[in-house]
Amino acid sequence: MQQDAPKAVDDAALNARFEARIEAGETIEPKDWMPERYRTQLIRMMSQHAHSEIVGMLPEGNWITRAPSLKRKMSLIAKVQDEAGHGLYIYCGTETLGVDRAELVDQLLTGKAKYSSIFNYPTLSWADMGVIGWFVDGAAIVNQTVLAKASYGPYARAMIRICKEENFHKKQGYEIMATLANGTPAQKAMAQDAVNRWWWPSLMMLGPSDANSPNTAELIKWRVKRKTNDELRQRFIDLTVPQAQAVDLTLPDPDLKYNEETGHWEHGPIDWDEFWAVVKGNGPCNRERLQARRDAHEKGAWVREAAAAYAAKHQPASASNAA
Repeated sequence: MQQDAPKAVDDAALNARFEARIEAGETIEPKDWMPERYRTQLIRMMSQHAHSEIVGMLPEGNWITRAPSLKRKMSLIAKVQDEAGHGLYIYCGTETLGVDRAELVDQLLTGKAKYSSIFNYPTLSWADMGVIGWFVDGAAIVNQTVLAKASYGPYARAMIRICKEENFHKKQGYEIMATLANGTPAQKAMAQDAVNRWWWPSLMMLGPSDANSPNTAELIKWRVKRKTNDELRQRFIDLTVPQAQAVDLTLPDPDLKYNEETGHWEHGPIDWDEFWAVVKGNGPCNRERLQARRDAHEKGAWVREAAAAYAAKHQPASASNAA
């Protein structure tokens, strides 16, 4: 036991120095010392974020061939490509913490790792492409603009570019919804139906209530997160209500009302039972989404093998050239 004492003292000193850096608002870089708990929390959070970007391609990719015009097809293809890039940025950032990307992907495919609950809902009409851009990407922006100030440098820097692209995605989605809302009665009804189906899941995607979020306090202490889930949810609601009013679409919450004293829109109760059911794998499309990723991973095995063979073939030449 006495032999362990010096290491414990060293760890305590390093931890105190780390906490002081966080308190001072400094950025933590990959080669800096960090508590193991900080590292594992970042890996969990960043990998889930990366998985969400990759799985999030599926509900939209399903509509590329059914988009109503060439312009819409091109825009949707570009958006899906952006989401793939976002996943890549974050996977790369996560690897700076000493974890291999193949391990992260395996955790997704086996169901060990989670991804955003929102992507386990079906896309039933073209209006869903609009509401995903407006609601889902809008909620993501609220969260990610704060993450751009996260204490871990690689994560924060990835968010800067991602937020710029997500902002374009939101505008694209809102423009689709505004066009439908101003179209024929059938088009407006389709837009309203999409709003009705996606509003509550979009509120849930910002995470469980603060009272039931076991990781929030620690992440805020380390300034990985700067706002709680409920604070982010409130910000999203306050931004979205006037946008809905502007295009004459109704948010499906009879309890929604403006509080003059607080300056915030108050919402009705969220069905957290539904949220936890989806998180635990019992949502409308959980199994479908994971199977689609597994199938893509298996069908892409030859690409990974070819890339590995190419790298192995050129490695000796690269080494000799460097010498």
